[in-house]
Amino acid sequence: MSDAIRTIGFIGLGHMGGPMAANLVKAGHRVLGHDIVPELLAAAVDAGVEAPGSATTTAAAADVVITMLPAGRQVLGLYTDEGLLAAARPGTLFVDCSTIDVADARAAHAAAVAAGMRALDAPVSGGVVGAEAATLTFMAGGGAAEFAEAEPLLAAMGKKAVHCGGEGAGQAAKICNNMILGISMIAVSEAFVLGESLGLSHQALFDVASTASGQCWALTSNCPVPGPVPGSPANRDYRPGFAAPLMAKDLGLAARAARAGGVQTELGLRAAELYADFAADSGATEDFSGIIRAIRDASQKGGDQA
Repeated sequence: MSDAIRTIGFIGLGHMGGPMAANLVKAGHRVLGHDIVPELLAAAVDAGVEAPGSATTTAAAADVVITMLPAGRQVLGLYTDEGLLAAARPGTLFVDCSTIDVADARAAHAAAVAAGMRALDAPVSGGVVGAEAATLTFMAGGGAAEFAEAEPLLAAMGKKAVHCGGEGAGQAAKICNNMILGISMIAVSEAFVLGESLGLSHQALFDVASTASGQCWALTSNCPVPGPVPGSPANRDYRPGFAAPLMAKDLGLAARAARAGGVQTELGLRAAELYADFAADSGATEDFSGIIRAIRDASQKGGDQA
């Protein structure tokens, strides 16, 4: 598919969807949008998105429908119960950028095909910063033709799009990637707290690890302590970024898939537990890198009890 101007329906205009829709407008596409939160819809309209009035009227006028929603049950409910698939023209391409369970992604594909539509699951990595800067990475699952059609649109919203395989493969790649990220952030945070206890400055540890075998994205791009990486959320009192509850959700999806498949992921399961506890407590409104404060607090309590 060429990069011709398209009419795009975008459902879900939150912290991620809003900037993504705005970048499609910047690329010259006509974007019709809908969100159940009036303030989010108003912000999207300010960015050039048109508001037809409902999700179904948005889908009915679109060549491609993109959804960015919190959970699989909302995607499936919107597709079927709320009539999004029934409202669209036959053959419309549905691209779901939500992060949902692999089984839900496959069910969404099946529902779309049964309704005479085409489908792609294309979750993203890069967080709010990546959505705003159009530097997201898309992990796509579905047919090669569907990916080729969606690729110019994905390029307007991100810097990389990878066709990972058939239906659900994008979601599989996403949860595997974020399991790596969650474990990495815990490891980096524990190392900084250990370094503090040994009298090592944050900068010294960063200078060593960032150019040695400890180098990873959690350290060099999203460093959990203020100072070494000025753009990291640690320098903004852990304002997200990538919110801890979203990391807890993604690790929960990975844990569920691992248990269902009988895969031994001891670190992944433990990371899911730690982030679930953090997100339910002090991390409810923090970036996922804020887990360093929970690790530090737990360490200090342990020292006090020793």
